[in-house]
Amino acid sequence: MIVAFSVTPLGVGEEVGEYVADAVRVVRESGLPNRTDAMFTSIEGEWDEVMDVVKRAVAAVEARAPRVSVVLKADIRPGVTGGLTSKVATMERHLADG
Repeated sequence: MIVAFSVTPLGVGEEVGEYVADAVRVVRESGLPNRTDAMFTSIEGEWDEVMDVVKRAVAAVEARAPRVSVVLKADIRPGVTGGLTSKVATMERHLADG
């Protein structure tokens, strides 16, 4: 499964980068395949391990912010691995083909 999620601290002002970095640090230290862009962090693995990482990432932000907003989207495909990179590779191949 692939989960794309964002964690936004509320009530801390407009500069939220350090709070978001706390969440991303948890994801990167998990050892699961992941990718972060300007809007979301995507993580790939089995349901329980991915959701545990998401929960810990939210907790890292919650520890320093009075309120936290979470947006989560999941692609659940049992038995499929490597989707985090293969989906992008497929799209890039189609772009290259014109």
